[in-house]
Amino acid sequence: MTDIKTDIIRLTAAEIAEKIASGELTAVEVTEAHLTRIEAVDEKVHAFLHVDREGALAQARAVDEQKARGEKLGSLAGVPLALKDIFTTEGIPTTVGSKILEGWIPPYDATVTRRLKEAGVVILGKTNMDEFAMGSSTENSAYGPTGNPWDLTRIPGGSGGGSSASLAAYEAPLAIGTDTGGSIRQPASVTGTVGVKPTYGGVSRYGMVAFSSSLDQGGPCARTVLDAALLHEVIGGHDPLDSTSIDAPVPPVVEAARNGTVTGMRVGVVRQFSGEHYQAGVMQRFAESVDLLKELGAEVVELDCPSFDLGLSAYYLIAPSECSSNLARFDAMRYGMRVGDDGTRSAEDVTALTREAGFGDEVKRRIMLGTYALSSGYYDAYYGSAQKVRTLIVRDFERAFEQVDVIVSPTTPTTAFPIGERADDPMAMYLSDLCTIPTNLAGNAAMSLPCGLAPEDGLPVGLQIIAPAMKDDRLYRVGAAVEAAFVERWGHPLLEEAPSL
Repeated sequence: MTDIKTDIIRLTAAEIAEKIASGELTAVEVTEAHLTRIEAVDEKVHAFLHVDREGALAQARAVDEQKARGEKLGSLAGVPLALKDIFTTEGIPTTVGSKILEGWIPPYDATVTRRLKEAGVVILGKTNMDEFAMGSSTENSAYGPTGNPWDLTRIPGGSGGGSSASLAAYEAPLAIGTDTGGSIRQPASVTGTVGVKPTYGGVSRYGMVAFSSSLDQGGPCARTVLDAALLHEVIGGHDPLDSTSIDAPVPPVVEAARNGTVTGMRVGVVRQFSGEHYQAGVMQRFAESVDLLKELGAEVVELDCPSFDLGLSAYYLIAPSECSSNLARFDAMRYGMRVGDDGTRSAEDVTALTREAGFGDEVKRRIMLGTYALSSGYYDAYYGSAQKVRTLIVRDFERAFEQVDVIVSPTTPTTAFPIGERADDPMAMYLSDLCTIPTNLAGNAAMSLPCGLAPEDGLPVGLQIIAPAMKDDRLYRVGAAVEAAFVERWGHPLLEEAPSL
């Protein structure tokens, strides 16, 4: 790889956009540099399921032609992006990490996909993920696991491990993920990147293959807070095609990221986000982050949110229940895989054979759990009770935000664990989302950003920032201030310490 291409892939998205707008770089040069990087390292990382080389270069040429005509470029025009393989993309495969959709090519773009294209963002390809976004490690992908660029024997988080790994491996400066119980923030935490779950309804779900409709939320992934804000602004906003989309302007996230400060802010620390499941190094870095916030002028307030302890249990009833309903559409009749249709079997038999062959173990586990929770005689005891707990969690957040502007916590209880370590222990895997799940249940906004390396293993630790619904700009205001303090203190972004591939 030439020096110029190495230099290009180390740039932030904001820097790339600026250099393309000034004429210092072309969009084609930038895209070719990242495609070259993917060719060099992705065999080891396995961040991508599909690389759209021809499509990406065509998008880049269109940006260069737009500039040549003297037209105004968008804030991220020409910047490459890795798209989680859960968003439909016209003309290229969308598998959702599952064999049941292997080879399916959608006839339309998701709203997020369309907005990226309209903004001139260059989509490099589709990234690996846990099947139907069910998992915390990307080990549940039907196409094999993704490695963490910090240590390829460890997980890159999940379900959006492909998107987070592509950032940490410098295969793309931007990525898109989805967050149902932490699947943007947890991967960001363990790869030393930035990931944001916007307010529920803040980014359209049209064309995003559904897992749990009341929890799923697409959002931006990047290596810096400003880059995430720029991407958030592009993909956010009301969409009449999504009935859950909020009809309100996108909060001023870019302005907040450019003017980060915590002076005079009240920052909450929740007692329930600590305990025996938390790695010592993670808690050490979190404590240092809280001290840093105090140094920067924030007032720290201790909070008690007792319902948060029930969040994991409630989530693993609500999410599987909704998944069992959403995945009923994969019946071998309409799209995707079809098994056993030899003219002798009934439609029911073909559906059963197809689901047996097409769904992985974790998807089957959650469908069965959800179907049981919704069944006659058990609905009130399980699903109904879980929704009542959800209401209690919402109320805990409401009381908390009467006292503070934002809440901070570790993003995930541990650093990246070895691939295979928790594969046979679903409960241990589910504990990865202890800190992230309450936010999904309540529908408010949250961010993860790097706050150092754990001393015992040298792997990234994430700081989670949580804000009230439609106050997403507070995430960027606080995140930018913390990020700037880290950069000033150590002289460079934490990700620069990642081992080269």
